[in-house]
Amino acid sequence: MREVTIKRVSTSDHGTVGFVSIDGKFFGYSMERPERGNRRSISCIPAGTYKVEWGRSPKYGRCYHVKNVENRSHILIHPGNYGGDTLKGFRSDTDGCILLGKRLGSLIYNMKRQKTVLISRPAVRKFNAALNKESFLLTITKEYKNA
Repeated sequence: MREVTIKRVSTSDHGTVGFVSIDGKFFGYSMERPERGNRRSISCIPAGTYKVEWGRSPKYGRCYHVKNVENRSHILIHPGNYGGDTLKGFRSDTDGCILLGKRLGSLIYNMKRQKTVLISRPAVRKFNAALNKESFLLTITKEYKNA
């Protein structure tokens, strides 16, 4: 089974940023919601290893679904740029899913610069093609100290 790794390198009100590797080779970047104790719709999922399967989402169509996340469901890998804490005035394109991008950057939202992943749709298309829509193991590690 193929292996995908996300090494989370920072978390803040802007979101949680990670480096994505497929079978040990650097692929791109991830953006998730800030670390908020695995709370539904506002937090990234806990670090750990998960099985990921190809499936259907009503909103995103065919995409990858992260399985067996404790107290969570419908965790997808899909396009988007922002992963901020909406309760603190930041934008988010996810309710707890994983966003992919080819680059890290920032965009302006509410007259504030916010950290983002960029070139997301092409990154997700390339990710899906690289994994050929087959199941894989996703290992998420936390490389920063505290939230």
